[in-house]
Amino acid sequence: MGDNTSAAQEKPAQQIAAGYATEGIALELGTVLVDGEVDPTAKVRIPFATLNRHGLVAGATGTGKTKTLQGLAEQLSNAGVPVLLADVKGDLSGLSRPGEDGPRIRSRAQDTGDDWTPTGFPVEFLSLGGSSSAVPIRATLTQFGPILLSKVLDLNDTQESTLGLIFHWADQQGLPLLDTKDLRAVIQHLTSDEGKAELKGIGGVSPATAGVILRALVNLEAQGGEDFFGEPEFEPADLIRQVDGKGVITLLELADQAANPKLFSTFLMWLLAELYEDLPEAGDLDKPKLVFFFDEAHLLFTDASKAFLSRIEQTVKLVRSKGVGVFFCTQLPTDVPNAVLSQLGARIQHALRAFTPEDQKALSKTVKTYPISKVYDLEEALTSLGTGEAIVTVLSERGAPTPVAWARMRAPRSLMAAIGEPAVTEAAKGSVLFPKYGQTVDRESAYEKLTAKMAEPAPPAAAEAPAPAPEPERRRAEKEEPGMIAEVLGSPVVKSFLRSAASSLGREITRGLFGTRRR
Repeated sequence: MGDNTSAAQEKPAQQIAAGYATEGIALELGTVLVDGEVDPTAKVRIPFATLNRHGLVAGATGTGKTKTLQGLAEQLSNAGVPVLLADVKGDLSGLSRPGEDGPRIRSRAQDTGDDWTPTGFPVEFLSLGGSSSAVPIRATLTQFGPILLSKVLDLNDTQESTLGLIFHWADQQGLPLLDTKDLRAVIQHLTSDEGKAELKGIGGVSPATAGVILRALVNLEAQGGEDFFGEPEFEPADLIRQVDGKGVITLLELADQAANPKLFSTFLMWLLAELYEDLPEAGDLDKPKLVFFFDEAHLLFTDASKAFLSRIEQTVKLVRSKGVGVFFCTQLPTDVPNAVLSQLGARIQHALRAFTPEDQKALSKTVKTYPISKVYDLEEALTSLGTGEAIVTVLSERGAPTPVAWARMRAPRSLMAAIGEPAVTEAAKGSVLFPKYGQTVDRESAYEKLTAKMAEPAPPAAAEAPAPAPEPERRRAEKEEPGMIAEVLGSPVVKSFLRSAASSLGREITRGLFGTRRR
């Protein structure tokens, strides 16, 4: 763009800002730049009421994407909205501490019209499976379901179908699949002579396919999956909490799953599916119940089948009616399939690199996802953005896309550095969630039941069932120590057992959109 006077530069900035929210509760993203000049009064904002229309935060490494996520999480927490944020690289633990003032912070605050104040926020530190620092969280295989597990194991359609049959049989038999050794035991049983006979009429498990699944399971265990699958099972409702009126920010770290990032991304999809199954319909809300930042999103979509992508599309579409907003975070918008991308109302795009022909194609495709701008050459702008700057368009209060804004993003108010593993460990050990999830439990499940079945002798002649206890004696026993009974029934392990025991009462487990068990 050519040289203009200061007054001329202010006019397009104000015109752009006029399309954004000016009243009501909204996320402050930053301020508009035109011709390299920033106008602190030209605000770029996202109305809280539109956050369940989802969003995208994208950009190359080192462009300020992580700090944007940090700033969004802070403002949501301040508004009482809980946040789940995948902290893949461990960079976001500083959210729990007030930030440090300095010349760069003051300069950014002046540019963005921000009354910057150092602030810490309530943070929970969670990790998949066996981390020694954060609170470990787990899921049972029965709950995770065959569809998501097939994605983690990288199975083809035929192998996924076979795994679905294995889960179906275990559900019917009341055999809880809690961890990987349970699934191994069931597969080995179903490929034995006795197991083959039990599958007559509903199909079979070929030794070749069983071998592929078993080898994939061994690889998963070697990459830390053995620590993740098991009990106590994480309850997604624990994500929706407040402390002193602020929404709790849950940081989920990759930790010991670094060798298997696909498990990490698929686990996030499991959490999202669980929230959809568990939460009641919410309708239109002034602000969401939870905002879910889905980092490293490309791992979820890479090599995914059409059926799997269709389920993701449907879940993202439906979960907004439960009051949950989802932001996919990745390097390129082209990492996200068009059917999902079309549902993302807010776009925050940090700088793109265009060093190769493939990069050039991705850049051209990205430009086409934005409204036409009369102010910016978007192809040039996307490769010229400075650190902490982004091309933005969001949904207005009327549900229409706002004008494209080149925005200088606000600085986070919390510490923009990691607090260190000892501090994370101390915070995790003091968490209200640590007593609930801190210790692994290995109760009787499919492995133990099938092992016992193989070891038991031939059954003797049927004996007469013992007579039930007299009614007065039974009532007296029920009255004893009611506090202990309530405590036992309230245990997450017992609740998990009662859920999985439903199938043994003659009713097969009901499974949802992703094959996860419905509660």
